[in-house]
Amino acid sequence: MKIFNQLQKITAWALVVVISLLFYQCKPKVESAVLKEAQEIKISLAQWSIHRALDSGKLKAENFAAIAKNDFGISAIEYVNQFYKDHASDRTFWEKMRATADSLEVKSLLIMVDNEGDLGNPNQEERTKAVENHFKWLDAAHILGCHSIRINAFGEGSKDEVQRAMIDALKKLCAYAAKDSINVLIENHGLYSSDGQWIEEIMKGVNMANVGTLPDFGNWCLSAKWGSTEEGKDCNEEYDRYKGVAEMLPFARGVSAKSYAFNEQGDETIIDYSKMLTVVKESGFSGYVGIEYEGSQLSERDGILATKALLEKVAKGK
Repeated sequence: MKIFNQLQKITAWALVVVISLLFYQCKPKVESAVLKEAQEIKISLAQWSIHRALDSGKLKAENFAAIAKNDFGISAIEYVNQFYKDHASDRTFWEKMRATADSLEVKSLLIMVDNEGDLGNPNQEERTKAVENHFKWLDAAHILGCHSIRINAFGEGSKDEVQRAMIDALKKLCAYAAKDSINVLIENHGLYSSDGQWIEEIMKGVNMANVGTLPDFGNWCLSAKWGSTEEGKDCNEEYDRYKGVAEMLPFARGVSAKSYAFNEQGDETIIDYSKMLTVVKESGFSGYVGIEYEGSQLSERDGILATKALLEKVAKGK
């Protein structure tokens, strides 16, 4: 019996040793996989980053997919409607754009829509006209294979009046968008829309599956339209950018990595990217982070590359 008990003890210890060795051998692989996943970041390019080159004619808007892929190594893009005003309802044009993007293996994510009327206009007739003006861009987004359009929350009136108008407009816009499974996203773009809590209340008021947000790292000026917080811009009151992004992230279908200027270490001088990306990561957001360089310190090309390098550096924890 004693011999039998001793054999049992030896066998048990042997099993412990074997299991420990197996765990030790597997652990680095698990940690490596987790580390790799944590370092990955999906980067897209917002077309506004090259708006000066497009406005001057140096670059052509119809070549956007090729520019993103070939010049910057980016395979996901975000269009801006003002560069396609003449083709808004041209189905053949959008089908050709879709075919080009597909051939380059570039994903079309969304269209940023500006200057189609104020969706937050308290006047119902004017608001309805603004809603209908956005329909053509929802149709274009569907043809391109985008998941969303981005709209603005502008309107003349009190904070409550504009908010009520926005809720009404978004319900109508989202109902139209739902037939093609397209999302309608609000971006913080100045004035009331740069108040994260105000946007959060709109999301809850609309309460539809295809309404969401596109939080921008930089547009947190409460006193000026478009919301730029670049140094030298006319902004008298700013919302806490980290708080605002955190408030919008639960509804986010994308994130705009705004950048203005960089120091010698390659860090953004206005926005703490490490802090901001921590906020994004802790929210559980796993979509694309779109580069939107808007500065004048660097050329558009260099600004895009600097932002891309910074995103990748921070994602790797360097």
